[in-house]
Amino acid sequence: MAKKSSEKKVAPVQQENEKAAKLESFVADSTGELMTTNHGVKINDDQNSLKAGERGATLLEDFILREKITHFDHERIPERIVHARGSAAHGVFKVYEDMSELTRAAFLCDPGAETPVFVRFSTVAGSRGSTDLARDVRGFAVKFYTQEGNFDLVGNNMPVFFIQDAVKFPDLIHAVKPEPDNEMPQAASAHDTFWDFISQMPESAHMIMWAMSDRALPRSYRMMEGFGVHTFRFVNAKGVSSFVKFHWKPLLGVHAVAWDEAQNISGKDPDYHRRDLWDAIEAGAFPEWELGVQIVPEEDEFKFEFDLLDPTKLIPEELVPVQRIGKMTLNRNPDNFFAETEQVAFHVGHVVPGIDFTNDPLLQGRLFSYTDTQLIRLGGPNFHEIPINRPVVPVHNNQRDGHMRQTINRGKTSYGPNGIAANDPQQAKAADGGFVSYNERIDARKIRARSRSFFDHFSQARLFFNSQSDPEKNHIIDALSFELGKVKAVEIRERMLAVLAQIDKGLAGEIAFALGLHIPKIPLEELNNSIPADGDRADYASTNPEGSLAKSEALSMAGTIKDNIKTRKIAILAADGVDEKSLSKVKDTLVAEGAVVHIIAPKLGEITSKGDKKIVPDESFLTAASVLYDAVYVPGGGNSVATLEAEANAVHFLNEAFKHCKAIAADDEAIQVLESTYFFKKLPADYAKETVLREGIIVSADFNELASTFVEMIALHRFWERENPRKIPA
Repeated sequence: MAKKSSEKKVAPVQQENEKAAKLESFVADSTGELMTTNHGVKINDDQNSLKAGERGATLLEDFILREKITHFDHERIPERIVHARGSAAHGVFKVYEDMSELTRAAFLCDPGAETPVFVRFSTVAGSRGSTDLARDVRGFAVKFYTQEGNFDLVGNNMPVFFIQDAVKFPDLIHAVKPEPDNEMPQAASAHDTFWDFISQMPESAHMIMWAMSDRALPRSYRMMEGFGVHTFRFVNAKGVSSFVKFHWKPLLGVHAVAWDEAQNISGKDPDYHRRDLWDAIEAGAFPEWELGVQIVPEEDEFKFEFDLLDPTKLIPEELVPVQRIGKMTLNRNPDNFFAETEQVAFHVGHVVPGIDFTNDPLLQGRLFSYTDTQLIRLGGPNFHEIPINRPVVPVHNNQRDGHMRQTINRGKTSYGPNGIAANDPQQAKAADGGFVSYNERIDARKIRARSRSFFDHFSQARLFFNSQSDPEKNHIIDALSFELGKVKAVEIRERMLAVLAQIDKGLAGEIAFALGLHIPKIPLEELNNSIPADGDRADYASTNPEGSLAKSEALSMAGTIKDNIKTRKIAILAADGVDEKSLSKVKDTLVAEGAVVHIIAPKLGEITSKGDKKIVPDESFLTAASVLYDAVYVPGGGNSVATLEAEANAVHFLNEAFKHCKAIAADDEAIQVLESTYFFKKLPADYAKETVLREGIIVSADFNELASTFVEMIALHRFWERENPRKIPA
């Protein structure tokens, strides 16, 4: 008979809320404390090494020096192969209603439970030192510390992937990483090896449309979607399975920056996304996402024109709506970047009872890869004992020892079955929460092959492109033209044009014109070089059906949430003599709506309003740039207006804000500042108030009207329609 556990039993809700407290026990605050070695010996002198005389040789016995230097030498761990540059935060998740009809996962069945989470966002291709604003996929990984163990939802901000089988993942990453002969370019796909690979892998066509779209340039981590990418399973207590796709829907909407703007931000503030996330949480503007699921009953597995197990395909929301089942709120920044953000170990194989895998060949490979990666990156098999990775529930098994083991296991036995210790720890019955893999019937021969249902490589790429607004389509064309313009080998450009022609001939034609090339006529079966050595090209030829769905509104960012300006950063340009009322009314209105407002002046220090009030600017033109803000306002005041009109940096600030399609407002008294810009000359002669929400510019003497309209304009995010007809040299 098993002996009773002596461990304290904790109520589930209390248990869920204790992750922060458990981490707190590992936090070291040195305020007011005396310095010690790592083993607790108090240090009398940390400024001088032990020597044989004041000018003599350093002695080997200086254990304080050796410990300090040795630890310093080993402070860095190998960076992640992919997703090396990241930022993270703590938070909580709550399900809206009991989901037990679909899954037995306890954290999805108790609306009263609050599950701690740790979320890491990242770029993929760049190193730790690269920029946040690279054109790239963004990682979106969530660790749920549930009462049944950790569940890691390891996804991206795009719902599909480049390849269908994990065996091609090393090839993909080798191709997109800096080229091995010269280690260039960093955090960029615009080079020969990447497009050489992609042009011969037509299964990548759908993902390329996403990667070349505005989704690759998010305005903020807080304003991008997340996706589980793969099709998973929900399994309920009766053993009934449903297929499930996971979505994260940001409550601030899905927004992007312009490509030119992203390049400028990389120079002005390469930590732009990191800083944005950190500052928002520190200010109490907690980011929120709703967890959505698309559910497909087991019996409907083969009802679609695509294969549910194909990771290069999504389920259009018109076919299977997304049900929003819960909300995640990020409410606390890490205490230590290395100990938490760098040492957190996500694994797609960390699931809890009620969530299971499918036979997606990319997912199956990831189940192996993650553990293998953590073993080398975090030093051995005990990475689960690092505080940020520990579950909120006790861990009991017969695994022992290993590098950096922290658990002190009592007893003689570390095997099972055993009679010495009453067979403890014992296996858990399914009814007691034990994980049971879904009982899927498998009857097949061993074979290296790919299902014919995976061979449609273009219909969803076409669906994505056709679903974009005109500005979004133009951005895809510009991105592909830029990327392929960086490719040196003409044959790679031509082969890629042939691939793009399968998606949309107009798209391919625009890019061919930009590259000064013609679209080659390459048969479908000649596009794919990823075939077995003894394979027949005809057997592995791509297919290109039309697809029954012409458009999907959910695939465009044009219809995203545009009803608030919470956390948007607004610049107010001001100098000595600014009209305090003009400044304060607009600023107070913006702040009341949740915006972050910075006053930017020609220099730091105080400026004096025309009413002799001292105002302290937040930034000067020396460090501020329009690319770091969502909108700009110029208040009145004769002297301030005259100074700004003569200030080249102020005029450039406005020109650049216009170029990047941002909302611009000015007091009527400040019209001469706008008249000094390049873009004002480009506005229609009949410019009037009714054109405001098209052009994104308002000039008014009525503070109340100006402030309220400005808020409405900022909420629209960008005025992309003015991009082409109003191009300016800023």
